[in-house]
Amino acid sequence: MRYDRSMSEDLFAAVDGMAQGGDPARILDLLAAKFIEARNYPLLFETRLMKKRFESGLPLIQTESAAAFPEPARRDYEQAMVEAARETGSLFLDSGNIARAWPYFRAIGEPDPVRKAIDGLTPSAAEEVIDPVIPIAFQEGVHPVKGLELILGRYGMCRAITSFGMYPVSEGREECIHLLVSSLYSELAGNLARAIEAHEGRAPSTGTVGGLIAGRDWLFGEYDYYVDTSHLASVLQYLPGVTRRDTLLLAKELCDYGRRLSRQFQFAGQAPFEDPFIDYGMYVQALLGEDAEAALAHFRDKVLSSRPEDVGPYPAETLVRLLVRLKHFEEAVDISLRCLAGYPESNCPNALHLCHMAGDYARLRELARERGDVLSYFAAVAAEAKVE
Repeated sequence: MRYDRSMSEDLFAAVDGMAQGGDPARILDLLAAKFIEARNYPLLFETRLMKKRFESGLPLIQTESAAAFPEPARRDYEQAMVEAARETGSLFLDSGNIARAWPYFRAIGEPDPVRKAIDGLTPSAAEEVIDPVIPIAFQEGVHPVKGLELILGRYGMCRAITSFGMYPVSEGREECIHLLVSSLYSELAGNLARAIEAHEGRAPSTGTVGGLIAGRDWLFGEYDYYVDTSHLASVLQYLPGVTRRDTLLLAKELCDYGRRLSRQFQFAGQAPFEDPFIDYGMYVQALLGEDAEAALAHFRDKVLSSRPEDVGPYPAETLVRLLVRLKHFEEAVDISLRCLAGYPESNCPNALHLCHMAGDYARLRELARERGDVLSYFAAVAAEAKVE
């Protein structure tokens, strides 16, 4: 806690006046007003709590946790702590200090005011404002999308991709992926447009990656590329979990661009995405409903040609997840039983869950009986009775 050694002597005199019958509550209110005026909000917080201890007959110097206070004083004191933290945090926000406000709102479980303040920031804000806020927004999850936007704007795509990979994001994950994909797409489209204008003497009439590369094979010489390929590779790995159509449409064009790069800019991926631009492109194509059967055939072949002892369950898991996304539940059950029976911790729904998704309660009952799973057996029988 920071104390102000220059605090006016009259405040100390006012405190001394208590010995001559001064009103302690009034003096604490006076101190609080002075701390607000001096913007010493941490001391304001402590003053509010000291006043509550005084009013409740508790020790003015707190030497034990509030949890040890007797009832009803404990309950009243904890409510006073919430109100004091909310007031202190709000004052810090009003002064533009998001980083100092956050501990108070975090302590009382109220992130929304801080989230709202973060939402108003732009990457062009001063470094001393942005840098302390990024960990709060992104790593602590107060506003992950805005946090990633600030990282991207302040430090660039490489740092943004690294941060997203290091800190698993659940809330706002799709929006974060869209931000990465759309930013990479914009960078690529801009670089392609400049290369075309330099080569053809005029700006292209389209701004889409697909339109820019169409009919321009000269763009793809042996040493030509227009966006960092490692960035592109890093972003592609997040596509299988994407549900936003606008993200998938942009990603499809990124894959189309990547397929046309020369061999030296191709890279090897992990099965079943050994040829990432082709394989992720096929996966996205299926999710978009564009010749989904061809994409399914592509990944079926991957499963048939793979050796689980070499590549593990990933090809089969990928196919099952794709089948689930396309609502081909019966085939997903078949693949799960045939290829994933030896992987109880598989990264996709297990056969019992897939039977439930398919509404195939007879098969669910049969599998549950085989596995001695009486609860799943009960669920199947109950579901069948409800359906009937």
